[in-house]
Amino acid sequence: MQKKTLRKLGASAVAGALVLSGIVASAPAQAATKTIGIAYSLGGRDVPGFNQLAYIGVKPILDKNKSLKLIESQDSPTATDDQRAERLRLMAKRGANPIVVVGFTYATALGKVAKEFPKVQWGIVDDSSVQAPNVQGIVFKEEEGSYLVGLAAAMTTKTGRIGFIGGVNTPLIAKFEAGFIAGAKAINPSIKIQSTYISNFPDFSGFNDPAKGYEAAKGMYQNGADVVYAAAGGTGTGMHKAASELKKWSIGVDADEATYPAHAAYKSTILTSMLKRVDLGVRGFVNDSLAGKKTAGIKTWGYKQGGVGYTTTGGYLKDVTSVINNYGSQISSGKVKVPTDPKKA
Repeated sequence: MQKKTLRKLGASAVAGALVLSGIVASAPAQAATKTIGIAYSLGGRDVPGFNQLAYIGVKPILDKNKSLKLIESQDSPTATDDQRAERLRLMAKRGANPIVVVGFTYATALGKVAKEFPKVQWGIVDDSSVQAPNVQGIVFKEEEGSYLVGLAAAMTTKTGRIGFIGGVNTPLIAKFEAGFIAGAKAINPSIKIQSTYISNFPDFSGFNDPAKGYEAAKGMYQNGADVVYAAAGGTGTGMHKAASELKKWSIGVDADEATYPAHAAYKSTILTSMLKRVDLGVRGFVNDSLAGKKTAGIKTWGYKQGGVGYTTTGGYLKDVTSVINNYGSQISSGKVKVPTDPKKA
């Protein structure tokens, strides 16, 4: 279902959207109309993966109840916390409730605005730092999904060398790296792993720089790696391009990147993708909020909850799927505990 939905979504889905003061409105909010809000990370709804999955999570709810309206906004690379806070205020003032905030970059802004609008239910993806009676932190065990693709990488490499590219050096992205390293070492303790980050916090450009992603991946491939995994948003497109040109393997993130129309030229070298089901987390929060249920607190989505996983598009993992699934079962049972710190992987 997710793959079909991803194929259908694209620029045409939002071609008629109205842009006003940083807010994209699918329909004007009205006093008697229930409105859902989504504040996207960099790139907005059309960025496949992280942002698009948030919309996919809400879309079935909108389709089922035509009286519901949606307003949207998106972050920018140069935005300040005050500017992000003002975007959130605008959504709340226009009647949006609940409001989904996509990405930890909004944490500081949400910490302020949630207090100003205590009757609005807020859900923030990838952050657990905002503690308030009207805020839910929607978080994932990215290390578990990354562990699975680390297994895949170690069982696929012919050189015994693999690589990891992180978009921005933060504790969140470090979880991806830690899981990937641990999974690879579970297969081959002596495997060689190259790791790099495109930018350092608070510079978030590393999430949307395909050119630097290309150069980083190319360097790893030329240094002997034949499988590279990127947890770097749009930067990962550059990795896929390098893998395709050099006939190496790449690993996507968040959604099934082999199904992206923009990645059609690269799909034959995309080994797998680490699934991060942002859509499930967002849908659960919005449904509970609309039903009047308490949503505050931390909601964690791991492998056991169906929140993370891996893809098998292309059939490249058919000979090792049973091994990966066996490790997945051990993660679910607690027998395998995946580290979140690369230094402990």
